[in-house]
Amino acid sequence: MSDDDAVDVEVESPDDAAADAASANGTAEATAEGTSGESVDAAEEARTTEDGEALAAAVAEHDQALAREVAALEAELGETRDELLEAEAEAEELTSKLARVKADFSNYKQRAKRKQDEIRERASEKLVERITPVRNDLLRALDQEEGSDLRPGVESTLEKFDEVLAEEGVEPIAPDPGDAVDPSRHQVMLRVESDQPEGTVHEVYEPGYEMGDRVVSEAKVTVSDDS
Repeated sequence: MSDDDAVDVEVESPDDAAADAASANGTAEATAEGTSGESVDAAEEARTTEDGEALAAAVAEHDQALAREVAALEAELGETRDELLEAEAEAEELTSKLARVKADFSNYKQRAKRKQDEIRERASEKLVERITPVRNDLLRALDQEEGSDLRPGVESTLEKFDEVLAEEGVEPIAPDPGDAVDPSRHQVMLRVESDQPEGTVHEVYEPGYEMGDRVVSEAKVTVSDDS
């Protein structure tokens, strides 16, 4: 081999080798740093995703809990509304019953009062029926004892008798001569010749008695007959 054909071999100096090594180390470190940064970003993204999923799950669970609570409250409200309607219906029924009871009681009191009044009136009528003949006897006694010493006592007794009857609402039925005959209050005993108009009262044979609008006993009268 000639000198012209010889291959030139470049021998690298120690400084160049050191520089190359430093450059290689820097590249390796940069690569390592890049890889480390990517790993950190990926981990951070993973954590963010997990946190988001956990938050979404918590929100969903909270919504479900609220939905259940709302449903329970609506059900309770419905039951309360039904109970209220039942209570209102019951109160209305009780009010209606109370009104009927009050009306029945009021009617009962009125019937009882009427019954008591009727009993009192009948009792008074019975009493009057029993004692008015005594008054009539006193009247006859006065007619027969005009000059007797007994007359003042009989007159006094008759006055007291009339006061008692008046207090009980009893009035004598004693029509005057010439009064028209009232069949509901007068009992015609006989017809007699009289100077009174025909068919009118000639004389009262025995007084009758009335209490209010009730005739206890009819007056016994004679009637004028012009024949």
